[in-house]
Amino acid sequence: MGKEIPADFFVTKLNEAKVHFERALDCKHTDFDDLYPYMIEHPQFFWYKRYVAWSELLTVVKLCKELDVEWEQQFSQQQVDYINKRVMSSKVLDYWFETNDTKEHVG
Repeated sequence: MGKEIPADFFVTKLNEAKVHFERALDCKHTDFDDLYPYMIEHPQFFWYKRYVAWSELLTVVKLCKELDVEWEQQFSQQQVDYINKRVMSSKVLDYWFETNDTKEHVG
């Protein structure tokens, strides 16, 4: 049989995926930059980087849902709504941090 998964494993992965997405939104360095350094020269780079981070976040949320791991408390209600809609629209990009005036940028 498989290895026992600690209870907080998916919560940790969820937080990592959230930070990764928020860093991509803020155009900060992520692991993606290290994987594809040549992409920085292409105009579509930041869109693709955000798409990859969004896909990762949705995947971890999907696993949390399937395993009945609480995930919603890690996000604002507006962010939960975006995640449940699954589509990364310009609204998600513009308003993930609630309003552009009160953005909480990740470190």
